[in-house]
Amino acid sequence: MTRTIAAMLLVVTAALAGCNTVAGMGQDISKGGQAISDTAEKAK
Repeated sequence: MTRTIAAMLLVVTAALAGCNTVAGMGQDISKGGQAISDTAEKAK
């Protein structure tokens, strides 16, 4: 259980470090959503 929490914190910290600002994180999330939408459109 403790290892799981530690691993989750490490992943979240790495993700936040990859984004310089909150706006950057929002852009990253938006791009991820766009990629999913594009894939769904191609699958139709």
